[in-house]
Amino acid sequence: MSDSCSQTCGSCGEECDERAESPVDFSEKPHELSKIKKVIGVVSGKGGVGKSLVTSLMAVSMNRKGYKTAILDADITGPSIPKAFGIHTKATSNESGFFPISSKTGIEIMSINLLLENDTDPVIWRGPVIAGAVKQFWTDVIWGDVDYMFVDMPPGTGDVPLTVFQSLPVDGIIIVTSPQELVSMIVAKAVKMAEMMNIPVIGLVENMSYFLCPDCDKKHQIFGESHVDEAAKKHGIDLIAKMPINSALAGACDNGLIELFEGDWLDQIGEFLETMEIDEEENESCSGN
Repeated sequence: MSDSCSQTCGSCGEECDERAESPVDFSEKPHELSKIKKVIGVVSGKGGVGKSLVTSLMAVSMNRKGYKTAILDADITGPSIPKAFGIHTKATSNESGFFPISSKTGIEIMSINLLLENDTDPVIWRGPVIAGAVKQFWTDVIWGDVDYMFVDMPPGTGDVPLTVFQSLPVDGIIIVTSPQELVSMIVAKAVKMAEMMNIPVIGLVENMSYFLCPDCDKKHQIFGESHVDEAAKKHGIDLIAKMPINSALAGACDNGLIELFEGDWLDQIGEFLETMEIDEEENESCSGN
């Protein structure tokens, strides 16, 4: 055994100094009938900050720009995407795979609630099973041609975010947070996981940032003073939006009318995503394709 080896098993049949560790490739290919150009993850360090809301608004925004968009709802135990879009029908399948449900404006959606008999049925699965279901949403669903797929992930840095980062070709993530003292710690966890997985951070969105009074037109910070600017600066990422508490927006989600809501808070993200698409086209032209 080589002096440089710290192992004592001797079971590999090779000289240890000749054996190189190969990184494990967990990446999965999408369904053969799917062609997905860009995958954008929407993450948060904690629950209840409006991650599904940002996911829905981004899909609607890019759809209005004329792009084919889709949402992969990876929040298996807390799916809310179908409700925001007013979808009550169930997904179907054949021998080739599963078919996503198309929203009123043509956004393709797959969520566990589209497969359960009742929307209120709990998903009582352990982490690896949940992660496996998310992976199947990528490999077994016939998405067709998609320009931008948004992945609504559960909060934290557990099995599902890890599976998405390892198995899907994520082009970047949007971190959603709220104006609370612990925001710096929450953002730090999300940023560090992205760095460890070599995933670019597109930027930071602060939801419930303020309430705009309809009477005095003054901004009120319901949850206290925001610290998101300091957190963004500390981690070297862009603060791309501060979204208000908006009763009309909440009502649109509750009534399945998110596609009808008008708001320009996330326009900057849409412009950046379009730039990503332009860069891709320029690279193709430069390579002679």
